[in-house]
Amino acid sequence: MAAVDFSHLLPPSAVAQLVRSWLAEDIPSFDYGGAVVGDKHGTASLWGKAKGVLAAVPFFNQVFEELQCKVVWLVKEGEWFDPSTQANGRVHLATVTGPVRNILMGERTALNIIARACGIATQARIVKGLAEAVKWKGKVAATRKTTPGFRLVEKYAISVGGCDTHRMDLSSMVMLKDNHVWSQGSITKAVGRAKDVAGFSVKIEVECQSEQEAMEAIAAGADVVMLDNFKPAQLPEVCQRLKAHAPHVLLEVSGGITPATVSQYFAVCDHVDILSMGNLTQSVPHIDISLKINK
Repeated sequence: MAAVDFSHLLPPSAVAQLVRSWLAEDIPSFDYGGAVVGDKHGTASLWGKAKGVLAAVPFFNQVFEELQCKVVWLVKEGEWFDPSTQANGRVHLATVTGPVRNILMGERTALNIIARACGIATQARIVKGLAEAVKWKGKVAATRKTTPGFRLVEKYAISVGGCDTHRMDLSSMVMLKDNHVWSQGSITKAVGRAKDVAGFSVKIEVECQSEQEAMEAIAAGADVVMLDNFKPAQLPEVCQRLKAHAPHVLLEVSGGITPATVSQYFAVCDHVDILSMGNLTQSVPHIDISLKINK
């Protein structure tokens, strides 16, 4: 199967709108440093100084397109880069050419984007590798725990890293959590109300704290049942019974799972379809990347 070009997911207008807003935030009026540099043309090198998976190339490109600069990539998006393989301790990822003051105008915005996106893609690739190592067949997914104004980049990085984005936003799918259920009085009532408003094309997922709640959600017509904060030891028997009862319903496991503990879940989740982790986008270390003007 040919590799997926995830950049084809992105509406160009959405990327441009985001980048323009970020540049406007960073340069609301005068660019004093740019006045010092002037209009001479030059080239800058993008260096990867820590091991990671390259992600957010379309967003990085858009920053410099807005500033009349050209980017040429030496590493493909989705590939690993490892400075330990280089004699100088860094990997040449790309070159940026254009007016030097424009390069510097976009430098910090572009680096902020790519450093975080590479961190997320790297985390996703590591967890995906753990799943593949034990031949776990389900989907590893992110959550909606993303940075306001930066979700598109973060979800994109999850895809590049090889994991599932899960729902993009509140409009993508109905997820009934404890507060939704409490407001209606029961899972059955909450699912019924969701069906009334969502229509046939929108899936309904219910967060459940017990096997009994999961059975109620299935009976009410949920498409996906999330087993929230279950311990690994609880899952095999519960999931087997739920799948035997309703093989058409997707089972998701979530709650407090980290890269350090995820293998415990892979080992016992044969009947689980989705394992979701907020940790894929929260508390993710950024990858050390720099942009330096060539002398």
